Amino acid sequence: MRIKPLGVLLASLLPLLSHAADIGVARYNVSFPDGDRVGYSGAFASQFPNGLPVGIGSGLVFNGQEGGDLLLTTVTDRGPNADAPAVGKQEAKIFANPAFVPLLMEIRIGGGKAIATQARPLHDDNGSVSGLPLPGNLIGSTNEVALTDTLKPLASDKRGLDTEGITPDGKGGYWLCDEYGPFLIHIDGQGKILAKYGPTPLAGEQAVASGLPNIIKWRQPNRGFEGVTRLPDGRILAAVQSTLDIDGKSKNQAQFTRLVSFDPASGKTAMYGYPIDIARYQKAKDAKIGDIVAVDNQHILLIEQGSDKDKQMMNKIYLVDLSEASDLTSFDGQGKALEFADTSELAKRGVKLAQKREVVDLRKLGWQQEKVEGLALIDNRTLAVINDNDFGLQAKLVNAEPEGKKIGDYQLDQQGKLSLAGKPVNTTIELRPLVQPESLSELWVLTLPEPLR
Repeated sequence: MRIKPLGVLLASLLPLLSHAADIGVARYNVSFPDGDRVGYSGAFASQFPNGLPVGIGSGLVFNGQEGGDLLLTTVTDRGPNADAPAVGKQEAKIFANPAFVPLLMEIRIGGGKAIATQARPLHDDNGSVSGLPLPGNLIGSTNEVALTDTLKPLASDKRGLDTEGITPDGKGGYWLCDEYGPFLIHIDGQGKILAKYGPTPLAGEQAVASGLPNIIKWRQPNRGFEGVTRLPDGRILAAVQSTLDIDGKSKNQAQFTRLVSFDPASGKTAMYGYPIDIARYQKAKDAKIGDIVAVDNQHILLIEQGSDKDKQMMNKIYLVDLSEASDLTSFDGQGKALEFADTSELAKRGVKLAQKREVVDLRKLGWQQEKVEGLALIDNRTLAVINDNDFGLQAKLVNAEPEGKKIGDYQLDQQGKLSLAGKPVNTTIELRPLVQPESLSELWVLTLPEPLR
């Protein structure tokens, strides 16, 4: 599909155009004309009389133009979930609708609107998949306890996926990435799973997929692959959201997170280190990748974000150069893992990380959402970004103890009762709606002052 110059398009597309540092911004709130909502009939249904908003925006890809409109595809994550106290030593999440199936949707931008339609559930030969966590004996398990909204345990699901990125396969289908495995998933245009790849198990390990480096099994819980892109040469590149936590000891000192390359034709893999902005964060683990998109075979755009040392959110887009970055594969298994090395030690071992330069600071442009989870490249001066609105859902403490202001301060037993510092309490947890703007699906089209590179 032939792409017209974006300067011609913008006059008809932009409902609002503002400039900060010469970057043009068109702001949209995505609407759902088909009335798409996520059903919720649980204990707090009265708080959500119309159900939940669809939580699109975990990934974003540009597909071309039609009649002057911009066409994009997006994907949801595992579904409406909220924070819960730990159960013993296991992290936990409340799943408001355990039957939710991750979705693909199309977004059309035109006439001053951004409209999402054509919801398609992810499925395989056995039917629709779920967003529930994997069993604890598998590589890819987050060891989370899935809970109902009344804090009762739910069963795990070895087919569960927490989808977080999307890129075209060049043949009418897509590649998705996931936070559990972390997995790469090949699907057709209707959401049918054709293949799945995950960390290759070692002797004694069990897995539901393989083909990727074993070391990425050490991703932090819920910090698996957070972005994926297809390079022009056909390789698939996926970004681990945060620093690996090897043996539970490296997440706070690692200087980088990993970009994993996978060639579907040959099965060959490689890994590169993306240097996070260590000095900006309280701890290295606080840095998060939001999404990635290829510019060419050696350059990608990447969202880095997180709460900084001053507890202020940072959301930046970098142009990342992989041309001189070392393939980390040859260093793995040779002495201590690279995640334990500081900058000087990496240099002594001959490791070169990717290079990067800032392209956009979204906070300076007025971005107020906590997260940017979808990034698409429209042309070499034009980008699109979108947030994940978490299905407009949050967990709130009721009758909180003075010493327990946060959900994470409490513990939960198998009967769904809360305790604080080992003592039973009358505190409970309710599900409540997020208010605007957090509950909105916000999509921006950015026009850079000059072409990338």
